[in-house]
Amino acid sequence: MDSMGSNQVKTLVDPPKGVRPVGCKWVYKRKFGADGEVTAFKARLIAKGYTQRPRVDFEETYSPVAMAKSIRILLAIAAWYDHEIW
Repeated sequence: MDSMGSNQVKTLVDPPKGVRPVGCKWVYKRKFGADGEVTAFKARLIAKGYTQRPRVDFEETYSPVAMAKSIRILLAIAAWYDHEIW
């Protein structure tokens, strides 16, 4: 975490009033080699998204994402019919 701050990858900010931040936890994993010996230890910080309640905690921050394939199809149809895309 200190290296992220020294490399200017993250900035710590205060949450807005009335917002309950999502918690986080560390997950540790062992990587094994072909012989069954432990070759590496990996750690990652994950968000506890399961603590959110629908229509209470994430209604306003939900942002649907379209698949790239769907966007390409729509652009191809628009180009075929000579529609203007703005």
